[in-house]
Amino acid sequence: MSLLFKNSDLRPVLTEAIANHCHVILVKDQGVYWLAEQGERLPDSRQKLIAYAVGCNPDIDAFDDWWALANNELGGDDFGENFDPQMGVLKHILDSQDDLLVTATQTHLTLENVT
Repeated sequence: MSLLFKNSDLRPVLTEAIANHCHVILVKDQGVYWLAEQGERLPDSRQKLIAYAVGCNPDIDAFDDWWALANNELGGDDFGENFDPQMGVLKHILDSQDDLLVTATQTHLTLENVT
């Protein structure tokens, strides 16, 4: 299995990272999501633009559901992994309507565009 990120959610995050000349970060903690390393903040200090994986958004998915999905797909430890938003597979998101699939093994993360 893998985690799916919708183009419509991910595109604004990638655009923000490129505009701010920073990385995007894939995060697993309270859900699984992408955010710009240097992004706009809300008044409560949370990041404004966040792209959650389908089924891993704690604001809309039940805790037991998103927690189980995140742990099954990415393991039990929290992490943040930096990526260049202009790398091929992520840049493709900006130039298409494709979504992004993230698959993990114990040692690797694989990013793949899906139609």
